Amino acid sequence: MRGPHNIIRLIRTGATLERTGAMAVIMDAYEAGPLLRAVVRGVVWPFQWLGYAGDPAVPPAPRALTALGPAYIKFGQVLSTRPDVVGDELAVQLRVLQDKLPPFSIEEAKAEVQRELGVPVDQVFSSFSEPVAAASLAQVHKAHLADTGEAVAVKILRPGIERAFRRDIDAFYFAAKVIEVLSPSSRRLRPMEVITHFEGVVMGELDLRLESSAAAEFAANTEKDEGFHVPSIRWHLSGRRVMTLDWVEGISAGDNAAIDAAGLDRRVLAARVLQLFLSHALRDGYFHGDMHQGNLKIGANGDIIAYDFGIMGRIDEYTRRVYAEILFGFIRKDYQRVAEVHFEAGYVPSHKDVDEFARALRAVGEPIFGMDASRISMARLLSYLFEVTERFGMETRTELILLQRTMVVVEGVARSMDPHMNIWQAAQPIVTDYVSKSIGPRALLNDLRKAALVLSRFGPQLPRLAEEALIRLNNPPPPPKPQRRRARLAWMALGGAIIGTAWFVQALV
Repeated sequence: MRGPHNIIRLIRTGATLERTGAMAVIMDAYEAGPLLRAVVRGVVWPFQWLGYAGDPAVPPAPRALTALGPAYIKFGQVLSTRPDVVGDELAVQLRVLQDKLPPFSIEEAKAEVQRELGVPVDQVFSSFSEPVAAASLAQVHKAHLADTGEAVAVKILRPGIERAFRRDIDAFYFAAKVIEVLSPSSRRLRPMEVITHFEGVVMGELDLRLESSAAAEFAANTEKDEGFHVPSIRWHLSGRRVMTLDWVEGISAGDNAAIDAAGLDRRVLAARVLQLFLSHALRDGYFHGDMHQGNLKIGANGDIIAYDFGIMGRIDEYTRRVYAEILFGFIRKDYQRVAEVHFEAGYVPSHKDVDEFARALRAVGEPIFGMDASRISMARLLSYLFEVTERFGMETRTELILLQRTMVVVEGVARSMDPHMNIWQAAQPIVTDYVSKSIGPRALLNDLRKAALVLSRFGPQLPRLAEEALIRLNNPPPPPKPQRRRARLAWMALGGAIIGTAWFVQALV
């Protein structure tokens, strides 16, 4: 599938952006110069007729991405949380992609529920509303259980979404391969592996049984977290394409006016969003991987309510410690230690100069501290970080892709509530607490205890394993003799020649 036919798909992407007016919006957001505008327009303008028209009632950027398909919508959702990167106007346009996409009909929704659960909708639910939210992969209906009258949310996958998403991913793979071929320097970023990772994450989102399981695990991990709530799953009314969970009322995390009207402090909420994410990632190694405003609500008591558990991230304990040490080093402005951690973890090639890398990190970190967050250009910061990583030969860490992406999204959500937020000050108590518990004498004793437990499970087998190792050490297998290998190859070649000759003679006869 990943062949040259995808060239048409990529051309159509550019043509759709041009036809819907999204290309001009993007160029304005990034303050593109006249030369770049002329080059881009010269390439895509002749192919406008290939582009999708989209819905004229929708702003240009979401209009284009919605017309292009679910994978493009997912990309737009991430950018919608970063007004400091794409600009306020474009961020507001893209926010439509979070939960205000065109829904499919209630008749189709009921048919999907009946197919999945095996019973008519009216037999299970006493009421079943029109869609209350529609996202890129699924939509949600409010319903009431027929037996108890309790309110629940019913999430249903869009019909045919699996095929549509695979088509988009196919084009992304082709684009990544083209980038690798045309730009060898980009290979250190592993574009093919990044797309593979993205595919795995979202394909998991297309099985709601996995999402139900993730929600249950996440709820168990966070049940004692103050100011945080995860709705309970109704397992008997959930399946591969349908998921039912408790209905919880709340204000959209992106509706600042409603939050203010409810008398809630947005500065407190912003800090809580960031701190909860860091706590889940560092403490549990399991975090919500899609924490944009469309998946978060604010309860009347100020609790943050999480939804949509299709994308969850998991990182092992060693990676958590490395990540925490890097953050802790930045917070303490200990750039030398941050550099050393990168080298110890193998993130930077060992032949590079650690002191030079520390100086480069200082140039990245210093502008952040003591400065109002609204004055920091995250776009410039990310650009400089890219230059630094390229200079020092750092490769993309696929195990950190989702963590890094979610950190960007969460920071964007927090700053949309509090534009003057200092992310490092908000992160400090969580990171400091984790470092104090995971690095030091107490952590070493805990590691030794875990290692002893692992070894104890192999205790009954240790004598046999030791004996087998000694036997292999004292009686190594004889290496194959070169003449015997050559003889075998000769006989194989002769046999192949005889068979080939016989087949050729038979064909002539």
